[in-house]
Amino acid sequence: MLKHVQVRSSSSLLRPGGQKADTLSINSNMSFCSLHEPALSSRSSSYTSLNETQSSTGSASVPAAPPTTTVKVYTRCLRPDLEYKTMSVKYTTTCRDLVDQLLNKYRMKHRDPNLFFLTMEVATRSTGAAVRTILVLDDDSCPAQLQACYPRADSKFTVRMRHGGLVKVCDSVLMPESKYKSLLISERTTVDQVIQLVLNCYNSSESVNLFSIYEVCHTTSFERKLHADDRPLAIQQEWSSPAEYSFVLMKRPPGTPRSGRDFPLRRSFLHWSRGRELNRLGRDKETGEVRRTGSLRAGSLSLAPARNYDSFLFI
Repeated sequence: MLKHVQVRSSSSLLRPGGQKADTLSINSNMSFCSLHEPALSSRSSSYTSLNETQSSTGSASVPAAPPTTTVKVYTRCLRPDLEYKTMSVKYTTTCRDLVDQLLNKYRMKHRDPNLFFLTMEVATRSTGAAVRTILVLDDDSCPAQLQACYPRADSKFTVRMRHGGLVKVCDSVLMPESKYKSLLISERTTVDQVIQLVLNCYNSSESVNLFSIYEVCHTTSFERKLHADDRPLAIQQEWSSPAEYSFVLMKRPPGTPRSGRDFPLRRSFLHWSRGRELNRLGRDKETGEVRRTGSLRAGSLSLAPARNYDSFLFI
């Protein structure tokens, strides 16, 4: 820090004690009008000017960082060899955010975050004996805020797993040598989330919007593009014969909309495919029954306008 130093001659104004003013001229904060005040030392003057500078410029412009705390999460569900993981979280971090952070730390980006949830075990003492209660937390709950309501010794967070199912997605569009990827997903996982999981398996940075998943029936050579909010596991559970159906990942042609409900289509082609299977079995019994089932099959595939649009799904 630079200081302005003034040098006065011995003929200048003298202090009452007989000392010359030039003996005190090294103090930058002194002037002749304030010679009667006690002089501050050079070190204290530097501290004072530094604090004034920080209070006037620095501290007022820099926002305060949000408070953080540590949360101990038991993760035997993710890693059987690790009992718990201590995470540094904010008070606004949700349970879903915490699950995502744990999957990233354990390098499990291919795992479905919807399969996992957090529970909080709380110990309450009423009649001397501790009673432990397990609370299932929502995805938007904040563990740090809940932990602040109880003593740390009386609360415990644990990662648990929901019921799910295995789906196979043909992903030769990403790697020609690969036939499919088997993913364990939950019932509420959407098509977009499944596409993101497949991309994570290859560490691909491509956008989800560039891909679509099609439901393909191999026996009837029929395919249907799934919407972004469809749930593949729920669709798979409706298949009469899983060997005849599959999910195929395809790249969206450039210039075409990824989603849009342009024309009416039957609610699901599964009813038609099941009806065709029954018709194939009944064809061996009677020729007249085959004709009747054939007419029903032709009507089920009709895309002509109908009066009752409740049985149509616009895609």
